[in-house]
Formats: sequence, C-alpha cells, structure tokens
Amino acid sequence: MQEQSAFGNRGLLEGMAVSCWFFAQSNLCSLCHAKTALHSSFKPSLRKPNQGQIIFISVKKGRPCSIGKKNCLLNETSIASPITRGMPASSEASLTFSMDFVDSPSKNPEAHVVICDYLKSLGIDTDELEVLTLPTTVDVMKERVEFLQKLGLSIEDINEYPLMLGCSVKRNMVPVLDYLEKLGVRKSVLPDLLRRYPQVLHSSVVIDLQPVVKFLGGLDIKANDIPRVIENYPELLGFKLEGTMSTSVVYLVSIGVDRRSIGAMLTRCPQILAMRVGRVIKPIVDYLVSLGLRKEVVASILEKKPYILGFSLEEQMKQNVESLLSFGVRYEALASIIVQYPEILGLDLRPKLMLQQEFFKSYMKIGPEDFGRLLEKMSQVAVLSQDPVLKRIELLRAWGFSTEDITKMVVTCPQLLALNMDVMTFSFNYFRHEMKRSLQDLVGFPAYFTYSLETRIKPRFRKLSRKGIKCSLSWFLSCSDERFAERLDAEYIEIDEMEPSFSLGGPLEWAKKQSFSEDDDEESEYGEETEKASFYRPTLSY
Repeated sequence: MQEQSAFGNRGLLEGMAVSCWFFAQSNLCSLCHAKTALHSSFKPSLRKPNQGQIIFISVKKGRPCSIGKKNCLLNETSIASPITRGMPASSEASLTFSMDFVDSPSKNPEAHVVICDYLKSLGIDTDELEVLTLPTTVDVMKERVEFLQKLGLSIEDINEYPLMLGCSVKRNMVPVLDYLEKLGVRKSVLPDLLRRYPQVLHSSVVIDLQPVVKFLGGLDIKANDIPRVIENYPELLGFKLEGTMSTSVVYLVSIGVDRRSIGAMLTRCPQILAMRVGRVIKPIVDYLVSLGLRKEVVASILEKKPYILGFSLEEQMKQNVESLLSFGVRYEALASIIVQYPEILGLDLRPKLMLQQEFFKSYMKIGPEDFGRLLEKMSQVAVLSQDPVLKRIELLRAWGFSTEDITKMVVTCPQLLALNMDVMTFSFNYFRHEMKRSLQDLVGFPAYFTYSLETRIKPRFRKLSRKGIKCSLSWFLSCSDERFAERLDAEYIEIDEMEPSFSLGGPLEWAKKQSFSEDDDEESEYGEETEKASFYRPTLSY
C-alpha cells in the first residue's frame, strides 16, 4: 500500500482478480500498450502481484510510444487506468484491452523456445513474447504470421507490435476483421488501420467494438460516415465510453456548439473524442476568448473548423499570435483575423510573413505598417502565392493604374489580390464603357470589384441613370438594398463616402468571385500548404 501515495492517491483496487504482471514485464504503456520506457520512479516490481491487486504503470510524459512513431495519446506522469475489460476507469479516458496471458512463461518451455527460434528466423523480436501464451506448435504460429502478412503487414510491422502474435486467427483476428468489413471499413485500408492500432485484434466484437460504434451513432455521426471515422482514427475503438469521449462533447455543447453540428465535427475530426477538456480544449477556448472572441464565436469557428483544436496552444497558437503582433498587426484586430482565417493559428507563420512582407515591399512599395493593415483586412495575405498576385498587379497596370494607385488600392482592399481575373475584367469593362467614369474613382473605391456586377452594380447604376443622379461609387454600392432605396427616394443626396469594413471579410459577394473558390479551375491563389488547410489532419496535442 506504499504505492498508493506515489500514484496520486488512486490506490490499489482490491477484491478484483487481475493479472497485469505482463505489462510490467514487457515494459508497455498501460494506455496504448506500445513499447515505452517506464518512468523510473514509477516502475513497478516485476514480481507477480498478489491476487486481487492491480499494477498501475505510468509513462514518463512526452516519451514516445510505438517505438517513436507517435506519442501516446494519454501519456502523463499521473497514474494510468487498469487495462481490464469491465474495470471501472480511474482516469478520464482509458482503453479496454483483452488478451490471454499466463502468470509465468509457457508451461512447455521446450515448445516456447522452438517457436521463438522460428520467429527469430523470420526477423521477429521475441523479447516481448516471453510472458505471452504462445501456441504449442510452429504450424499454428506460422499460420498467424502468414495471415498477418496476407493482410498486408510486413515483418517490420509485426515488430512494431509483436503482441499481435498472441491473437488466434479464428478466435481473435477473423471475427474482428469481419466485423470491420461488414461495418464498411474498406479492405484496402485495413493494413494501415492495423499498423496504427494493432490492439484492435485483441478486442471483443460484442463487448468492445459494437458499443463504440453505437456510441458514435448516438453522437449523430451518420451510419455511412462511421467507417470513415474509424479509418481516420482507429484508436477510438479502444476508448471507454464514459471517459473523455463523453466529456469533450459535453463541454463543446456547453460553450455554444450546436448539438446538431457535433456529428459533422466528429466526422471531420474524430480526434476530438480523445482530447481532455481540462488539458486541451478548455485552454484553447479560454485563450481565444482572451484575444477578444466571444465564446459563441469560438463555438461557431469550431463547428466549421474543428481541427484547430489539434493545433498546439504553446508551440503554434501563441507563437503565431506573437508573430502577427511583431509584423504590425494591432492587438484589437487579432479577433477579426482569426475569424477570417482560423488556420493561421496552425501555420509555420513567421517565415511566411517575412517572405510576404519583402514581396509586397519590392513590388508594391508597401511598408511594414501598411503590411500590418493588409493582414488585418485579409489575413490570407500571409499565404497568398506570389505568381497569381503578380498577375493581378500586371492586369491593373494594363488598365492604366500607376504603381502608386495600385499600392493605395491594395492597402485599401487587399481582396483585389485574390479575385477572379475574368470577373474583374467584366466589372472593369462595364465601369469604363457603360458607367464612363475615371480610373481615380476606382482608386478611391477599389471595393467596387468585390460587388456582383449582375445583382448589384448594373441594377443600381440603371436606377441612378434614370433619375439622373451622379454620385460616388461607395454612395450607391456600400449599402443595403433598403438603404439604397431610401437614398433614391430622398429629396437630396446624402453625402456618405464611408467604405465598407473588410476586417471581417468584406462584402459577401467578393467571396463568390474569388479565384480560389471551389468552383473555379484557375490556379489557387493560396500556396499549396494553405490549399490543404481545410483538409488538414493535424498532429494533435493531448
């Protein structure tokens, strides 16, 4: 009982016969079952525990599991949960695990040695198999190895998790794989799924897998999407339902995430189910709120871009905010930047900003202060590809705008750098040939290009022409239809030269005319890395 205080006062559960001696012997992470060096101060005795005791194995925080492939989702210096089906969880998220072990090496030492020699001849490391019940004949073990190889696993894959050799082909492997295939998991994906989460082979279909699938359905994940969710994040098949999988969803709903959006969020980013509220989700939400975003706005962002919860708070989010401030962005503008482009929190931002600042200085004479204003009005400037930007600059020059005019227009309305060039040309031709106005009108109001030619510019200009009204571009464009009607009916023309604010993305029409929209075949204005942002599967921090 001296271990009780050392393990965070969790204590040893008594009266429940569990044999976890294997985990102590094989040096496994007690949560993900991968090979991991145990924290020296928590390393349990390698002797067999007394009947009814449970050995807790803690892992040193940050030590890699699965031989350096990735970090255990739940590594921490605190005590881990017992790895026993039906055992109450002693931490927020624990994994169920089922496998037949003996309390000591095989009762047939000679057969055990023969089988280990056979495995060694194939290049398989047998160190972790010493306490595992192995078949009594080489033929049975050969069947297991060949079955795994037919699934697409190599000897190297088996060495990553040799405990899979303790699974019977008929009693373990076939039932699990049949269930996954019937569920809709693609056969071509199974090898990768087993590489990422080989522990699934130890699972019971009825006790372990079916409850998780039912739970996912209860979260409004569509039945057709559940196989894709499992393919994307097979590790969730090992989580206990009453742990983090429940609390993360409850917290998201509590901050304002629409309950009906939960299914879609988890379909896109099922890793959320493994995130601890206190260690991951809440700190990120609190940080965004501290930057000026209301909780309901944060909730709305998470509904559309749930993967931002996978960005590291300390190493990505806070670092990128500091980078924005150092490049001239005002603190009070940070909230609008994040609303415009949440992905900016997860980019390798500083080198991109350095490159873009130099580019805008060289080609448009835009200084550091104006560069900060550009980022505030359109944060995607940080990742715009330079070649498409140059094409728009050359187009404006071909129309007769000087470098000074272009600089002023871009600083006022950076959306010009991302609009579809064909749409810009149609709008410009109407401006010159039908409206017959000077270029300086566009220099004063470059947002003209962001409005729809057919639904706003043409109809309103015709009404002005019928009434013989002459006014600025902003007077008849930067207002609602109701306000425009009031102005037309007024006895005098109201002087209102205010331009629309683009701090939250500008007029809705401009988004429909971007050359990086999904319906446009033109080269994306964003760099390759940013183009993938909407489908980014981040390295999640837990």
